[in-house]
Amino acid sequence: MKSSDRILTSHAGSLPRPEDLIELNRRRLDEEDYDQEQYAEELRQATIDVVRRQAETGIDLPNDGEYGHTMGAKVDYGAWWSYSFQRLGGLGLWTDMGHVPSAPAESTIQLSSFPERRDWNLFAEAYADPDSGIAVKAKSRADDPDQPGMSLPVVEGPLTYTGQAEVQRDIANMKAGMEAAGIDHGFLCSVGPGSASRIGNKHYKTDEEFVWACAEVMREEYLEITNAGLMVQIDEPSFAENWDQFDPAPSVEDYRRFTMVRVEALNHALRGIPEELTRFHCCWGSWHGPHVTDIEIKDIVDLLLQINCGSYSFEAANARHDHEWRVWEDVDLPDGKVLVPGVVSHATNVIEHPELVADRIARYANAVGRENVIGGTDCGLGGRVHPMVAWAKLEALSAGAKLATQRLF
Repeated sequence: MKSSDRILTSHAGSLPRPEDLIELNRRRLDEEDYDQEQYAEELRQATIDVVRRQAETGIDLPNDGEYGHTMGAKVDYGAWWSYSFQRLGGLGLWTDMGHVPSAPAESTIQLSSFPERRDWNLFAEAYADPDSGIAVKAKSRADDPDQPGMSLPVVEGPLTYTGQAEVQRDIANMKAGMEAAGIDHGFLCSVGPGSASRIGNKHYKTDEEFVWACAEVMREEYLEITNAGLMVQIDEPSFAENWDQFDPAPSVEDYRRFTMVRVEALNHALRGIPEELTRFHCCWGSWHGPHVTDIEIKDIVDLLLQINCGSYSFEAANARHDHEWRVWEDVDLPDGKVLVPGVVSHATNVIEHPELVADRIARYANAVGRENVIGGTDCGLGGRVHPMVAWAKLEALSAGAKLATQRLF
């Protein structure tokens, strides 16, 4: 899709879930008794409702809110990723997030554990303070079952894709929502191989072998979605976010070599899929922290454009990256490619004024051409801000796109 006669809108994926669906998901995650038929019907109806609400709000390219990606708590920064644990075979459970087994890296750099992020350590007191308003280091449910967290899986045998029934359910629910809303276009999110490989590994001999194995199994999900005529959004925050997970900080050159392995694996996974049905989502992580150790987009923008997707969604509105629109003044956007910059942010409860949204859209339109810009969100809004705030932000996005259209067309 291109903004041929007006500025179109979309978003990064996750939207607020209804409380009854969250509770059913919690019961499923905790392996409590629940009514499977009730869950299936609740999920289907919730998806229909969220697609219709997006259309009514003015979102041109909606999705299912990622409702098929299980989220069992109101605040959940990891559902975009952890859903894949339920769709892969060959996994066991690993509860010690500080000592996750991993394959030898071919690179001179190797990822640290999640709690050893440089930003988390630099602001350790703030991250550890539950009243600070920023993310607290993740805990395992096995360590403290009363605290939200996750138990990390580890690969114990050859990876397989086992999520065919779940992805077909998500496709059917999304199409039911599109039919009810009277729209023809929609997308579903699917985790990328770089992010999928950020779990424990006791089977694959090297880091590269592990990443490529993830690419092969996740390709099955990409194909299921695009064969159904829907767009697949590859959620791959690790593309930029991995930078913060090396301690000490690597050289930019070493990081680019590490990241290029993941770019090549993803391109292999996308082979033969029409680019117009693919979108790549890049962010620096959705937690509400300082982010002073984020890599700058200027250091990886050329790698981003080597990914064989038709459009690129990325953080562009939050206070750490709002200035980076200038990078695109010096970048030759390849023909046929579209940018979906975030023009409203998940990182603040302040609702962006539509005039500011229009200003942000115009910056990108002037840099790469108005037809090549779709207004988006920095990251998923579901589980990051209050539902009232999330929907108000999408309304501001829609209103800002209309103002931008008046200026640019």
